[in-house]
Formats: sequence, structure tokens, C-alpha cells
Amino acid sequence: MSDVTKLTWEEASAELDGIVAFLESSDVDVDQLVVQLQRAAVLVEELDRRLVATRTQVDELLPRLERAAERVDPDTGEVLED
Repeated sequence: MSDVTKLTWEEASAELDGIVAFLESSDVDVDQLVVQLQRAAVLVEELDRRLVATRTQVDELLPRLERAAERVDPDTGEVLED
């Protein structure tokens, strides 16, 4: 199994979707059940870590963007002098 930190968001999400489909199927391979559940837990933890990190970055960037937007004339789009 690959290191989840090296997967893109789309790859990790797709793998998780595949595990969910496996778990929802009527032909669940009991030998693979725990392995798939463990992988799903790792994927969910990584995706959650990325969401938290992204939220932190957004929270830090929004005030900067708001300050920059206050310096732009809404009618002309020109940067206002300080």
C-alpha cells in the first residue's frame, strides 16, 4: 500500500470511495475486511489533516485579502493611494 501523504486529494478520495464500495458489496471478502478498514482509517485521517491545514491557511489569508481589497476602488478597480 502506498504512503497516503504522497497521494493527491483526488487519488486518496477515489481510493476511499473504492473501499466504501467494497464494504457495501454483498461479496465482502472477510480476509480483506480488516485490511480495507485499516486503510480507510488512514485515508480518512490524512484527508482530515489536509482539510484542517487548508482551513488554517484560508483563515490566515482571508484578512490579508480583505485588507488588499479595501485598497481597491470598487468602481474602477484602481488601487487607491495610502
